[in-house]
Amino acid sequence: MGNNAHNKDGAPAVNASTHDVITDVPEALVVLTRDPELLQTLSAVATEHQISSVGAEADLAAHLLEDHAGVAVLDTASVTSPLGQLVDRLKSQFPDLVLVVAGTLQDQATLSAQITRGTVYRFLHKPVSEQRVRLFVTAAWRRHGVEHAEIVEATATNLRKLTWAPPKPTARNAWIGGGIAAVVVLAGLGWLLSRDEGATASAPTAADSAALPISAPTDDAELENLLVRADAAMRRGALTAPAGDNAVELYRVALARKADDPRAAAGIERVMDRLLTDAEQALLADRIDDAVKIVETARSVQPDHVRVAFLTAQIAKERERTLLSQARQAAARGNVEQAIAVLDRATLTRGSSAAMSETRNELQQRTVDNRVTEFLRRANERLRQGALVEPAQNNARFFIESARAIAPNEEEVRQVQRQLADRIVTQARNAITAGNPDEADRWIEAAGESGVAREDIAALTRDVQRARITARADAMAQLSQSFNQSLSQGRLVEPANNSAKFFLAQLAQAETNHPSTQLARQQLSARLLEEARNSVSLQDYAAARRWASEAREAGADASGTAAIERDIVAAQETARRADDVVAANTLARTRAVAPEYPSAARERGIEGWVDLVFTIRTDGTVGDVSVTGAEPAGIFEQAAMASVRRWRYEPVRRDGEVVEQRARLRVRFAIQQ
Repeated sequence: MGNNAHNKDGAPAVNASTHDVITDVPEALVVLTRDPELLQTLSAVATEHQISSVGAEADLAAHLLEDHAGVAVLDTASVTSPLGQLVDRLKSQFPDLVLVVAGTLQDQATLSAQITRGTVYRFLHKPVSEQRVRLFVTAAWRRHGVEHAEIVEATATNLRKLTWAPPKPTARNAWIGGGIAAVVVLAGLGWLLSRDEGATASAPTAADSAALPISAPTDDAELENLLVRADAAMRRGALTAPAGDNAVELYRVALARKADDPRAAAGIERVMDRLLTDAEQALLADRIDDAVKIVETARSVQPDHVRVAFLTAQIAKERERTLLSQARQAAARGNVEQAIAVLDRATLTRGSSAAMSETRNELQQRTVDNRVTEFLRRANERLRQGALVEPAQNNARFFIESARAIAPNEEEVRQVQRQLADRIVTQARNAITAGNPDEADRWIEAAGESGVAREDIAALTRDVQRARITARADAMAQLSQSFNQSLSQGRLVEPANNSAKFFLAQLAQAETNHPSTQLARQQLSARLLEEARNSVSLQDYAAARRWASEAREAGADASGTAAIERDIVAAQETARRADDVVAANTLARTRAVAPEYPSAARERGIEGWVDLVFTIRTDGTVGDVSVTGAEPAGIFEQAAMASVRRWRYEPVRRDGEVVEQRARLRVRFAIQQ
């Protein structure tokens, strides 16, 4: 018989070491990249596994096979084929391979369907941080360990079944076996898209202080003291404890004292941001209980906060998916009844203990057919109620997935799933029509998790993008109109919430490089500089500097504000000199040179005068000669200036010191008879 051993029933015998042979193969982390920084970061954090670097996509499959890859990191910059097709193909060829993709926000949007259904386990935004890479790689290996163990266990179980003769298959047994395999798919559902790299929010940073709204201190010493104490509590991490000396309590007391001071409200919002960011990090690290505690703390601070509701829903969904994963594991071991029991426990969380006991007793007598019927009944009921994907563990999608777990080939199950997909697509289109792209995004994400066709999801995504572009264009047009109205009515910087400055800030926040924003910035800067120049001419130099500062803040060119400053200095100097000018005939002149009478004026018999202002220097010479008046103009000015520049005076002394002195003089031109 050679090596073809058989058991006593005639079935092929299974080698007892099969499981060991499968699991003892060393596994590697394969990374497709030409980015040395990414490769260096992976090498620094993934020290427990061999790293295999691939520079070209064409060589990737060979490395995945030869290096026994468990986790693969794909740098989108090194991918040449369509990104979504590549990850789908890799996942179908290597079912227990855990994929992590590194790329841009646009790449993440391209892979939204693959991320939501778990084909891509995590998405890293580039440039990556070491902390984020370590967290994702560790989680990926943990995910791979679970998936690999389940596949090995299922393989070993199927091999062990060869030691006895199986019973005759029935139609129901056939799709039950398919159901066991289908349950394996459920754990691939992803629940949270990757967030931008950054430091964990649990530690206070300088950004906390920088985020405070700019508001002038008040005369209320007690209010200012409360805000200082609250800010200090925020910096040391005392967000909600200890009692009487934490940021939330202090900001609330300050808000009660002065309801319109924005600093207290902004402080509470920063506390909420810190708490909810910590909760998101806990969810990302699969620390569900920690996330629950943090969210409950945040709820006690601000129960109606939109992120509290969102994270509560995410936690519930994660628990729901955990239950589905437990059912999948049980089914992979061939224990379909245990899989049903796990799913039933989830559906009974809202019932009383008596109801739970009664239902469990009924389950002992029901067949798989009855359970599928019950799941579909509940799914149809939730469809009628509009509970398509929420609340967690009590929605149409959950009951349909539960039915698919044990009867994936049942036509009735597929029909109800198609109804769910159609309803979700309708909800997404209604949200787009209503101008609510964020809600549409949530329905599109649900569509990706509910079996909606890729082409339908792509069409919805394009429609949402077009709706966002249209809404953004409308918003920019409205802001531009408000800006122009404020500018034409002279409301340049006041009032604070209805001025050209305010609407320019709104335009910049919406889209800083938009042509409307750039034009508004130029127009406001020009008007502010004009106001500054007018203030200089009125000798209101403080106002001129304020207008110049506003122009600088609005984005005026530095040369324009610098010119205003020069004008202010020159005007002040001119004013100072005007106050210090004396009559030249009061000073001792040591040399005088008569001006030369212009021949053309003499021939025509023209007479006149020129008023001059000049400086007598410390050595008695004359400089800085300028004309302040002349009659007639344009005839005698040059002759008068040339003459006075040659004059000399006794140096002027003031308080025993030789100083420069400004003087004024009228030089007359008359024809002698």
